[in-house]
Amino acid sequence: MDAEAAARAWVDAWDGAWRAKDESALEPVYAEDAVHRSHPDREPHSPIEYARSAFADEGDDLELSWGEPLVAGNRAAVEWWAALTESGELVTLAGTSWLTFGDDGRVVEQHDYWTVTPGRSAPWKGWGS
Repeated sequence: MDAEAAARAWVDAWDGAWRAKDESALEPVYAEDAVHRSHPDREPHSPIEYARSAFADEGDDLELSWGEPLVAGNRAAVEWWAALTESGELVTLAGTSWLTFGDDGRVVEQHDYWTVTPGRSAPWKGWGS
């Protein structure tokens, strides 16, 4: 398993799925029994179900940026930055997804840490590198 390639496949899948609001585009990068914790204070759930719910609450004005994956062993951390309308409010979400890959390169566990700020803001110069 090449964790660097798996992390880049995860970024590509999320980028396409989020922009299209199509959670089915995520299925190839997750193990069938993958566990996703979308925030430290939330219960674990299916990553596909989480995406379906999140996408349903978002507008069509997404601005999305991805940091370079940091890979060690079978794990990766990926920063992301998204400005969008959520529940009718313009917000910026900035966070990091921590991924653990199985032997086949699919994510078996993911947990995220993120913040939400009212309004739209762009990443600072040098962010994500």
